[in-house]
Amino acid sequence: MASLIRLLVGAPIAAVITFLLFMLMQRLIVTDSVELPEAGDDLRIVISEEVEDMSVRRREVTMDDVNDVEPPPPPPQIERQVADVPSEDMSTIAGEIPEFDAPDLGSGDVSFDVSDRDAQPMVRIPPQYPPRAAERGTEGYCLMQFDVTPDGTPTNIVALDCSSSLFERSSVRAVERWRYEPKIQNGNAVWRRGVQTRLDYQLAD
Repeated sequence: MASLIRLLVGAPIAAVITFLLFMLMQRLIVTDSVELPEAGDDLRIVISEEVEDMSVRRREVTMDDVNDVEPPPPPPQIERQVADVPSEDMSTIAGEIPEFDAPDLGSGDVSFDVSDRDAQPMVRIPPQYPPRAAERGTEGYCLMQFDVTPDGTPTNIVALDCSSSLFERSSVRAVERWRYEPKIQNGNAVWRRGVQTRLDYQLAD
C-alpha cells in the first residue's frame, strides 16, 4: 500500500521535472539569427607579361691593357762552387795504411761455459720469537734442513734438532719465506739437497 502511494505521488513530480528540463534545453539551443557581413570588393591579382630589361655593367678589357702589365723580375742567380779534384794520391796525403795480422780466433782458446756454483741465499727473513717462549724467558736454537728447487724456493723443510719444541714451528715458517739463487751445474739450475742452517733464539737485554 505504501509503495503504491509513493508511486502516485512521485509520478506527477517526475513529469514536472522532466518538462522543465526539456524547456531549459530548448532555450539553450535556440539562438538569435546571425547577420552575415556584406561581400566586399573582389580581390584581383594581375601578372604582367612584359619582361623588364636589366642593364648589366660590363668592364671592357682591351689588349693594350694586358700588354701594359709588367711581369715580375726573375729570381736572382746563385753561383755554385765546385770543389777542386785532388791531383795527388790519397796515400801521399794521408800516408799509407799499415798492415795488421788477422787475429786467430780459435775455438780452443775461448770458453763460454758458466762456472758452477752452489745455492746462495738472497732473502733470509729472521724468525719471529714465539710468544710463549718469550713469556717464560726461554732461549735456544733450531737446526733446520731443507732442499732448494731450481727456481730458488726452499722445500722439504724439517727441524733436525731444537732445544725446545716452542721454536720448531716458528723456524719452519721463517725458512718457507726464504729465497735462494739456485745451484748451477754445467750452466743449468739444478736441485740443491740437504741445506742445513741453525736459527738462534735469544732475548734482548
